Amino acid sequence: MLEQVILFTILLSFLITVILSPVFIPFLRRLKFGQSIREEGPKSHQKKTGTPTMGGLMILLSIVVTTIVMTQKFSSLTVETFLLLFVTLGFGLLGFLDDFIKVVMKRNLGLTSKQKLLGQIVVSVIFYVIFQQSNFSTVISIPLTDISFDLGWGYVLLVIFWMVGFSNAVNLTDGLDGLVSGTAAIAFGAFAVLAWNQSLFEVSIFSVAVVGAVLGFLVFNAHPAKVFMGDTGSLALGGAIATIAILTKLEFLLIIIGGVFVVETLSVILQVISFKTTGKRIFRMSPLHHHYELLGWSEWRVVVTFWTVGLLFAIIGIYIEVWI
Repeated sequence: MLEQVILFTILLSFLITVILSPVFIPFLRRLKFGQSIREEGPKSHQKKTGTPTMGGLMILLSIVVTTIVMTQKFSSLTVETFLLLFVTLGFGLLGFLDDFIKVVMKRNLGLTSKQKLLGQIVVSVIFYVIFQQSNFSTVISIPLTDISFDLGWGYVLLVIFWMVGFSNAVNLTDGLDGLVSGTAAIAFGAFAVLAWNQSLFEVSIFSVAVVGAVLGFLVFNAHPAKVFMGDTGSLALGGAIATIAILTKLEFLLIIIGGVFVVETLSVILQVISFKTTGKRIFRMSPLHHHYELLGWSEWRVVVTFWTVGLLFAIIGIYIEVWI
């Protein structure tokens, strides 16, 4: 029975996104919700100017509808489901405001960094308050060791760092057609397996709802992309995967399963530090996917390579948790 629920969940979310897209993409184009491309980015990306963005709205709608429908069919809405939807929609709203300011108000940078950070912290703290009142564990464990300890009230700092960090990490990764759609499908799929292994079926249902939604979006987001998810999608996905890691008590395993997002973020940090301290760049351009583009790799080659690396990270993460 549960296996069928999981299968129907991924199919339903996939179909919702695929059916919505042919209607929603022309609507975004008529509203002139087109992506503006940074001039300092790779020159080959300038031809993408005007491609409809804010496609993350389709992903969010698919995730919410599918999660509510399939969770109620299996059992009932739990606090885990509520927290997952709250964080996803909270970060999605921040991304929507950022996208809206960029494409409608023509402010290319969107929300200021302080505004975005404040919003992310507010969502994270509200999550923690509900999390604490629901008596969830604040114990953390280090993968591949027997080390575990209770952070107590300090757990709120981990929650904020993880949610803010991974929402921005996924956002940074969203720079090539299909890159985040594919890597997110892999990472959320891995957590679906791990949540199932812990009998956290509501979390597993949510995870596969995300997998179906982003795979449906990938049909239209693969190179050459007909639509971009924008910050609406990428911030929501980053917040969601951090929430799943917290609810499954696999906080640090997210560093491995979400390894592509981590490496992309580290490439930006290292590039900034190197340039400010030595005046030299480590990479031709950051995030890392642009470095390989400027080395002459085709966009599709970069994306498929990163998908493959993401899959290896996911397999390693599952192996560490399940078999070691």
